[in-house]
Amino acid sequence: MPVPYIRHASPDDEEALGRLDRDSWSPLHAVQPRPQPPYEPFFNERFGPPDHLVAELGGRIVGYVRLAYPTSLACNAHVRQIQGLAVAEEARGAGVGRALLRAVQDESRRQGARRITLRVLGHNTPARRLYESEGFVVEGVLPEEFYLDGRYVDDVLMGRSL
Repeated sequence: MPVPYIRHASPDDEEALGRLDRDSWSPLHAVQPRPQPPYEPFFNERFGPPDHLVAELGGRIVGYVRLAYPTSLACNAHVRQIQGLAVAEEARGAGVGRALLRAVQDESRRQGARRITLRVLGHNTPARRLYESEGFVVEGVLPEEFYLDGRYVDDVLMGRSL
């Protein structure tokens, strides 16, 4: 099985990342309704190409991870947060998500971070298992934080030291 190639995003990735984001939408991880045309740009004032790592297989983008500061506070600048991760359906099980998680941890260390966190919906068992296998632990739970698809869902905070 080929190893995913991980790189920083570029402005030229806008269309492919937008399409991947829309195609990978699922109630398993989304708190927003399914995107409808006209679509918002993938990159915006808050998150641009420097905030994303992309995964390629065979020269095609099959995943991304978004890395951000959790707050704008100087006293919190040693922490990074994963604020989006997506893998194309046809690339799942090929190590893309794991490669992105490892690369984003390396990038966080390169930026001087000491910790990395993320939030995941409580019912997203596949994602939680992946995160746990990469050393993330549950650090907090907001019970029934979201009402999605007719049921209440926990918001789970996970983190790890770098």
